[in-house]
Amino acid sequence: MGAVVGAGLAGCSTNATTGRSQFNALSREDEIALGTQAKAELIQQEGGEVGNPDVRAYVVEIGSKLAAVTEGDNPTLPWEFTLLNSDVINAYALPGGKVFMSRGLAEKLTSEDQLAGVLGHEVGHVTARHINDKIARETGASLGLGVAGLVLGDSGGTLAQLSGQTVQIALMSYSRKQELEADELGMRYIDRVGYNPAAQGDVMRVLLEASGGEGGSDFFSTHPHPQARIERVNELMQQTYAGSAGRAQKTSEYRQRFLSKLAMEPRPLHGRAFAFADARTWCGVCAAAAPMPPR
Repeated sequence: MGAVVGAGLAGCSTNATTGRSQFNALSREDEIALGTQAKAELIQQEGGEVGNPDVRAYVVEIGSKLAAVTEGDNPTLPWEFTLLNSDVINAYALPGGKVFMSRGLAEKLTSEDQLAGVLGHEVGHVTARHINDKIARETGASLGLGVAGLVLGDSGGTLAQLSGQTVQIALMSYSRKQELEADELGMRYIDRVGYNPAAQGDVMRVLLEASGGEGGSDFFSTHPHPQARIERVNELMQQTYAGSAGRAQKTSEYRQRFLSKLAMEPRPLHGRAFAFADARTWCGVCAAAAPMPPR
């Protein structure tokens, strides 16, 4: 790759979500372009989309409410929320507002609030621009500065190659700090739209149970233990969200509008989503637990 610097990319900017100064490995336009290009590959790799339009619309409805209350110019990103027909328990985010979760994870949840917690966590990865930071870390700052010109100036092989790399970066583990930050942002967003932010802790309990209580062999090296994340949720419920603790979670809506219809959908029949569903359960949001199975 050549080092072609996009206009306005050099240096840092203040992230409206986190308040931090952040190195611009990618511009907003780059993030949108990469997320759009990489979306199809991730969907294909993860078993395709669930077919039922009502189930898909339900996920879009919840995700769109969360996206609308994000900070700065984030509500105007081309947000898309995709339910993957995969038994692997996981969720993902691509830059530019592309969010994915698996049916395997959705089927473990018991309320609309918990679904919002998963989606809010992924929305937090987007608004905090964690993939921008991962690309800067993985490729190096000087290479990162060349990304914009390559993406915006090449409509052929370079963009396709870079989008494939973006999918793999999205499937890589986030840092402990990034995961905890996404948890906190998820709580912020679900509280803003009227859900009980304690549901974020319920999601962690689901993941802990799915992992057999241990979190997988590589979990502790790359992610906070679910129990540590639960404790942080509890702290925030006491310190920040005490007034929201009494909200009833929407369990009947989740069963009637989502789980009952999802149960009628065919299971995945091909790809990694099928081949590894019985052999290994990934125990966590955002490629959290086990080493990625070979493709």
